Amino acid sequence: MNPELREEVRKDLKVQEKANAEIKDALAFERTSFANERTFLAYLRTSLSLIIAGVSLHQFFNTTASMWLAAILIPLGLGIGIVGYRKFAKKRMLIQVKREAYVPAKQMLALLKAEKANQMKVSH
Repeated sequence: MNPELREEVRKDLKVQEKANAEIKDALAFERTSFANERTFLAYLRTSLSLIIAGVSLHQFFNTTASMWLAAILIPLGLGIGIVGYRKFAKKRMLIQVKREAYVPAKQMLALLKAEKANQMKVSH
């Protein structure tokens, strides 16, 4: 195989490898985002379960003990929902900042090639 052709193939393979890494990075951002949403939904599920349990106890048993238990469960459910949302919003913002700061190698390579082409035009 011609050494020039071999070098060209090697460069193309490096570019393809970088493109594959970019795809993996993009998928990693999506997985992280979905995991954050899943965690938020778990907080909501727990919160709603506690609130429903508190309301149900109060409605069906209407005793002093059930009223006290409902008075504990309902605010606890609301608190868990609020904490879950705050964590979700904070993590979502962090993910967005990281996603915006990410520059794919493909774009960097295109910028470098354009700059190199401009330098070659100027030097000739």
